[in-house]
Amino acid sequence: MTDTDQDAQSRLVLSPHPLQRVGAFALATLGQGATPERLTPEAFEKTVSILTEHAVTAALARDTKSDRGFWLKASLSFFPNSKMNHHSNAKKDDVTIGDAVQAWRRCPERGTWPAAACVMCGRAAVGFFGKVDVPLAESDLYRNTTPRGHEGMALCWPCLCSFYALPYGCRLTGGQSIALHSWDEPFMTRTLSRRVERNKQLIALGRADPRGLPAREVLALQALRNHEDRLAAGVELLVFSNNNRGQTLEIHSMEQPIAEWLRRSSRPPRRRGFPALLRAHATADRPGIVGLARNAFRSPDLIVGACGRYLTTYLHQGVIREETADLAELCFSLVIEVMRMNKVEMDEIKAAGAQVAAWLKAENSAGRLRAFNATLKDQPRMRHWLMRRNIDALLDSNSAIEGPLITENQFRLLFDPEVEQAWFHRQLLVVSVVQRLHELGFKPEDRAEVAAALAAEEDEQHPEDIAYMNGEES
Repeated sequence: MTDTDQDAQSRLVLSPHPLQRVGAFALATLGQGATPERLTPEAFEKTVSILTEHAVTAALARDTKSDRGFWLKASLSFFPNSKMNHHSNAKKDDVTIGDAVQAWRRCPERGTWPAAACVMCGRAAVGFFGKVDVPLAESDLYRNTTPRGHEGMALCWPCLCSFYALPYGCRLTGGQSIALHSWDEPFMTRTLSRRVERNKQLIALGRADPRGLPAREVLALQALRNHEDRLAAGVELLVFSNNNRGQTLEIHSMEQPIAEWLRRSSRPPRRRGFPALLRAHATADRPGIVGLARNAFRSPDLIVGACGRYLTTYLHQGVIREETADLAELCFSLVIEVMRMNKVEMDEIKAAGAQVAAWLKAENSAGRLRAFNATLKDQPRMRHWLMRRNIDALLDSNSAIEGPLITENQFRLLFDPEVEQAWFHRQLLVVSVVQRLHELGFKPEDRAEVAAALAAEEDEQHPEDIAYMNGEES
């Protein structure tokens, strides 16, 4: 083997494979390298030996239910049937088990290398590897079981070791594992460093994390909250298991715009509206952070709907929430930055909302607000209400508003069947009206006496939401 060959087999290279990348960043963190590319060959070799030591220690526990058996249990979801967790280990002595694990984790001799390129990075492969070494592939339909006549997946030594380091970069449960991946390398470096440090503690203890496991989507929000810089890419949440009894792979993707919006929204100065955003997503049996995280991954437009429902909860009693301004501002920033709504159209809708709010303020009647609130879920009724108020305003020489209540173009944006997002525009109109009424200090004398109870409710927050806001990671 030439010096060049030897050097290549001791240097990490990032491939397009998300799990290899997670493992490479974890390996670099274990080796005190800032990034995989900066990990020196010497540090690489030393770190690989540490991985082997941990594997031997876990294998010697023999029983996954023992006091120090958690790392061994976790290995079943990554390297089933390996020398580390083979069912025959219970009958073997420590030396035999240790030698077998070390042989498994040793780079194959140069003379045994196949004439093949690594499928991950294109460098010389050191062998063919399958389910025992590499968890999953492209989908849950691929079982990593090599058919007859097929020797497995060609891998170089650094890429193979990246898969050996993969568990260190995952949230381990003893069953399915959870990994965060992004093409933003600074995000990966910082996120994986925190995860690796936590897993090193668990290895030392030999036990599962005593802290409860939050909903898997919340792990992504925690990582975003802790990232200082602007995100250059989206985030993927990979939930997987390579266990023989149930291989699974789920991939949930969060695009860059919503990921960056969430990162900024839970930090100053936008943080003022974030507690209300969490309350808007909370239910009787679920903290708001879980609902927000799931909407972010599955359908960001549902976040706007949740904000709208929260802000209009007490309109039928003539009451505007005190936190309306901050939450509405967050809502509109989502629509512009994430949903890429045309700013001209947004301005038109906000202008219409300001006119409706001015008319309601002039009427100074909770009954008028209740009448408007009753139209929110009934498009024909809202249409009729706006047309009627528009005529009233135009005919009233003493009207408190200047010009029409709603213009022809605004009416088109809200109700024209050819405007695909008309229903969404109506949601934004309601948010705009409530926001403007709050700014105008709308407090009619005939409103229901619910202000004190509402203030107490707004002070309440689910314990998990409080922990998130305080930066307490699980």
